[in-house]
Amino acid sequence: MEHKHIVAAFDVELDGLRQSLQEMGGKVVKMISDSVTSLVNKDTPLAEKTIALDREVNATEMSIDNRCLELLALRQPEAKDLRFIALTLKIVTDLERIGDKCSNIAKRARALNGEPSLFEQFSVDIPHMGHLAEVMVKEALDAFVNEDSDLAEKVRKDRSRMDGLNDSMQRILLTYAMESSETCPSVMKINYVSKALDRISDHATNIAEMAIYMVKGKDIRYTKT
Repeated sequence: MEHKHIVAAFDVELDGLRQSLQEMGGKVVKMISDSVTSLVNKDTPLAEKTIALDREVNATEMSIDNRCLELLALRQPEAKDLRFIALTLKIVTDLERIGDKCSNIAKRARALNGEPSLFEQFSVDIPHMGHLAEVMVKEALDAFVNEDSDLAEKVRKDRSRMDGLNDSMQRILLTYAMESSETCPSVMKINYVSKALDRISDHATNIAEMAIYMVKGKDIRYTKT
C-alpha cells in the first residue's frame, strides 16, 4: 500500500521531484542518442543541438538541487523520504556529468564531420556502445524511481559489457595509430568518444547503486558485481 503523508502537499512535492528527475533523465538519454547519431550520420546541425541541450540540463540540475534543499529545510523528511531526496541530489550530479560527456562527444563529431576520418571503420562499434549507454542510463533511472533493485543489478552487470567494448576499441585504435601517424588526429577524437561512452556507463552504474541503496538501505559501492 502506498504511503501517504499527513501533509498532502508533501506527496505532491515528492511526485513533482520524481517527475523532474525523469524529465532530466529523458533529456540526457536523448543527448546520448543524438551525439552518437550526429557522428554516425555526419550531422553537424544535430551536434549543435546536442551541445545546446547541455545548457538546459545544467539549468535543470540547479532547479532540482534548489527544490531538494527546500524540501530538506521545510519538510524535515525522515527515513525513506530523506534517502530519496538526498540521493536525488547525487543523481542529478551524475546526470549533469553525462550531459557534459554528450556535449563533448558532439563537439568531436562536429570536428570529425569536417575532415576525412576513420570513423567509417567503427560504424558498428560506436553505435553499439552508444545504445548500451542509453539503455543503462534509462534503466538505472527507472530502477531508482520505481524502486526496482533487480533492474539496478542488471545495470551493474551491463557495466562489464561496456568495459569489454571499450577495451576492444582501444586496441583497434592503437593499431591504427601505430600503422600511420596521419590517422592520429581522427584516432584521438574517436578514442575520446569511446572513453566518454564508457564513462557514461560509470555514471549509470552510480545511479543503479543508489537505487539499490534506496530500496535496501545497503551501500554497495566499491563491491564487485
